[in-house]
Amino acid sequence: MRTYHCFWLLFWAGQPHQSFLTPLSKRTSGFPEKQKVLVLSGNSRQDLHRSKRSWMWNQFFLLEEYTGTDYQYVGKLHSDQDKGDGSLKYILSGDGAGDLFIINENTGDIQATKRLDREEKPVYILRAQAINRRTGRPVEPESEFIIKIHDINDNEPMFTKDVYNASIPEMSDVGTFVVQVTATDADDPTYGNSAKVVYSILQGQPYFSVESETGIIKTALLNMDRENREQYQVVIQAKDMGGQMGGLSGTTTVNITLTDVNDNPPRFPQSTYQFRAPESTPPDSPVGRIKANDADVDENAEIEYSITEGDGYDMFGITTDKDTQEGIITVKKALDFENKNLYILKVEATNTHVDPRFLYLGPFKDSATVRIQVEDVDEPPVFSRPAYIMEVKEDVPVNTVIGTVTAQDPDAAKNPVKYSVDRHTDMDRVFNINSGNGSIFTSKPLDRETLLWHNITVIAAEINNPKQSSRVPVFIKVLDVNDNAPEFAMFYETFVCENAKAEQLIQTLSAVDKDDSYSGHQFSFSLAPEAASSSNFTLQDNRDNTAGIFTRKNRYNRHEMSTYFLPVVISDNDYPIQSSTETVTIRVCACDHRGKMLSCNAEALIHPTGLSTGALIAILLCIVILLVTVVLFAALRRQRKKEPLIISKEDIRDNIVSYNDEGGGEEDTQAFDIGTLRNPEAIDDNKLRRDIVPETLFMPRRTATARDNTDVRDFINQRLKENDIDPTAPPYDSLATYAYEGNGSVAESLSSLESMTTDGDQDYDYLSDWGPRFKKLADMYGAMDSDKDS
Repeated sequence: MRTYHCFWLLFWAGQPHQSFLTPLSKRTSGFPEKQKVLVLSGNSRQDLHRSKRSWMWNQFFLLEEYTGTDYQYVGKLHSDQDKGDGSLKYILSGDGAGDLFIINENTGDIQATKRLDREEKPVYILRAQAINRRTGRPVEPESEFIIKIHDINDNEPMFTKDVYNASIPEMSDVGTFVVQVTATDADDPTYGNSAKVVYSILQGQPYFSVESETGIIKTALLNMDRENREQYQVVIQAKDMGGQMGGLSGTTTVNITLTDVNDNPPRFPQSTYQFRAPESTPPDSPVGRIKANDADVDENAEIEYSITEGDGYDMFGITTDKDTQEGIITVKKALDFENKNLYILKVEATNTHVDPRFLYLGPFKDSATVRIQVEDVDEPPVFSRPAYIMEVKEDVPVNTVIGTVTAQDPDAAKNPVKYSVDRHTDMDRVFNINSGNGSIFTSKPLDRETLLWHNITVIAAEINNPKQSSRVPVFIKVLDVNDNAPEFAMFYETFVCENAKAEQLIQTLSAVDKDDSYSGHQFSFSLAPEAASSSNFTLQDNRDNTAGIFTRKNRYNRHEMSTYFLPVVISDNDYPIQSSTETVTIRVCACDHRGKMLSCNAEALIHPTGLSTGALIAILLCIVILLVTVVLFAALRRQRKKEPLIISKEDIRDNIVSYNDEGGGEEDTQAFDIGTLRNPEAIDDNKLRRDIVPETLFMPRRTATARDNTDVRDFINQRLKENDIDPTAPPYDSLATYAYEGNGSVAESLSSLESMTTDGDQDYDYLSDWGPRFKKLADMYGAMDSDKDS
């Protein structure tokens, strides 16, 4: 696009001046031969009262992307002070001055030295000034002017993304929104149509369309099926200049994917499936796999398999492999070829996620027939029980039969079976088995106290095919017999003091028995016959499985005999009776007067060791002095007077006294005699308080006798004053509540709640008859009646 800048920028002040249209020596870019001049005018008009600035603001326009070889001419600065004698010098400053823009200091011509791009910087602000060459002083004030870069259509529209990705469900309606693409143009949108973008579709018809102004892509074809085609590539063009010829354009690619919906039911590729299963197949083992095909994907292709009918409904089951969407047929119960060798099942495959919008396409399920043929195999022998439990007494002789196991071949051939013991479960070969009839017998003596249970495994194998074998556990419990004698519960080694007295208990014995006793053990203790008569000790059986050893004489001498060995016979009461002889070791020791052992060494008195006698006496003396000091200190504290509750005015603390005595109400005449209020003269001053214990007993102080008919209020005030000055009164306040109403009141109730008439109907003359206590009340109401009458 060509742009012609034809401007006469002549700014004059005052009277017309001669225009400076002197052609430049060199012009550029073939523009019209007209100068762009910014004229500086002086104050030539003398009749003006206000001085006018000689610099006039203006702006130049410069075309961007100049491609010429010479500098691009911008314009000319001229001052009316310039006489053409070269005395003035033009100076340029501001954006790009001296680098991007230069000025001829003699003529004022401005030129651009480089190509300019409006998209980088659209406006340049510069300042111009004319100065005197000789003095260096400005002849004109400095002023600003603008160079605006004129736009050309040099930028094509650019999309915000190189590639767009979008997806829509298959089978969508026409006009379904897919995605919106956006392109921007860097050119000036305010100048012409350089930045006006229009969208069009270059590739992707007739499946999709695009709106020319918004860039919104929509579906243009009905019932697009993902199973037929899943990926679409659409090319969109954005063109400026409103789409007119000569405009610049840019393109982008939009990859559109059709997402799956459940619009295809599952279908078995065949109507009948056949499988074979050996009768030895264990439960939960797979027999075969079937699969129904579904053209959909992900959750829309998920299938649930089930057995709907057939004679093998209870024998087989089916599950779904979530990874392959196959139906796995498994065995639920053990198969038996001899009982049934063929099963027929009906299997159904159903979509788990059905879309109601496509139910019109038919039911989303399918069925097939499965035939399972059971094959005969040589099965191992089968024991009559899953496990055997046997019992045997521990005293049985070797080769005693303790029980029999039985196994048979389940096959029709009924092959004979031989038995054996798994020696890994009977390493000591305690038991053996008859290989022909399965009878188990002992091969070694048994001991219940060594091992109570023997857990062995018996193997039954076919004679013709030893590989066909089976195993069964046999649990053998060894029963107890009384074959162990009782013995001491621990090793007993005790001592007897030299100063011991006769019949003194020195040790209690107890016993244990390794054998079981269903009714409980009962032990008896006695001294061995050789020690019963000559022993220095006696043994007493306590009849509770314990026994006590007692001394037989007074005093023992460790120098004569330091150790005694006492044989004790222990017997049980089971059959046959078992007994044993145990020995108790008794040492003779030196003891203190409390029977505490000091030394059991016979040479201790001959060669004493440790502290000397003087040191022991000193230690005992120190202990006595310490005990006396403690006793004296305790006695002094006991005699110290009790401190007062409040030591000083600064020492203020709470004193809480708890009374756990609950009064008895009006009938309690011990805590307070209500009769005192009725007859003040009958006061017994000798009575003391029962709620506390007085520390010091003072002589009772006789108070003055109250006058007759003393008022209750005056009586209470009098007693309060007396207690305030009484030194024997307790240092706290006592609160007593007097709730005595009195009896026989002639006034009855004074409440107005029971009055049935108004105040005007009342007659208050009867108040005068009530006595002196109601005189004031009678005067008040009598005065009110007088006021009403007046």
